[in-house]
Amino acid sequence: MCQMSVLVLEGTDEELVMESVTRLEAKNNGVEVSTFFEEPRFVPDVRVQKIDFLGGKVFLERTVKV
Repeated sequence: MCQMSVLVLEGTDEELVMESVTRLEAKNNGVEVSTFFEEPRFVPDVRVQKIDFLGGKVFLERTVKV
């Protein structure tokens, strides 16, 4: 089983959204992630930038500059 960490890239900084993610769903205005034991979390105004399968990380980037 492959569990991933999901992070939002902010310039050179990485903000951890959730660890041990088992499901990621792209929505119209963001991404929803969930684990086995936590409620799903919606991250608005992001899109998947890249996935590092070997490192177990999904990187999201903002679609709207804050």
